[in-house]
Amino acid sequence: MLIGPYVNGAAVILGGIVGAMVGGKLPERVKTALPMTFGLCSVGLGINLVIKVKFMPAVVLAMIIGAVIGELCYLEKGIGKAAGSTRGLVNRYLPAVEGISHEAFTEKFVAILVLFCASGTGIFGAMQEGMTGDPSILYIKTVLDLFTAAIFATMLGYSVATVGIALVIIQVALAMLAGYILPLTTSDMMADFSCAGGLLMIATGLRICNIKLFPVANMLPGLFLVMPFSWLWYALVVS
Repeated sequence: MLIGPYVNGAAVILGGIVGAMVGGKLPERVKTALPMTFGLCSVGLGINLVIKVKFMPAVVLAMIIGAVIGELCYLEKGIGKAAGSTRGLVNRYLPAVEGISHEAFTEKFVAILVLFCASGTGIFGAMQEGMTGDPSILYIKTVLDLFTAAIFATMLGYSVATVGIALVIIQVALAMLAGYILPLTTSDMMADFSCAGGLLMIATGLRICNIKLFPVANMLPGLFLVMPFSWLWYALVVS
């Protein structure tokens, strides 16, 4: 029986609700400092994942082609529309957050959606539980996500809690598919997958800190390409 995805999703929902409730009571300087601190932590974690890479050329090729696919499909634009709809729906029934433009809201919402739902830690953790029944990695992610959701909810309001629903759906699907996916993977493929996830986390962190607005959502297809590319690189170039 799966446990990790539901615990992780519940943490995001709880953190989003609590953060939205206390957001108005926090000084503005705290609201500014906390996201930048987390952005820095995201960059650090991303670097830690990137250094595990086995075949960097395969990762680079996968990320480039993935970014081209994402740009052609307007992934970020589609997620942005969904984010706007989510904000409107939530604001109908719960207090709205004032002082943040639609563009700024969409920008940060896309960043946290990728951070929560498309991180290498979450994807690998869900796959591991589906294959072995061990939810320990997702438990670690749960603790981090609880505080992260609360931090962002102070700015974006109750909409952050809705990310928990998407997170549960994605992780449950990955865990159910793990029995088919993991037997086909190797340690080198997982290392390259972690590298790709790390690159996305670095881009997300830089975006959260307003250093460089990477189109993170448009880079997501690279995550699905990196394992096949890693295998092909080993089969055609290395061996």
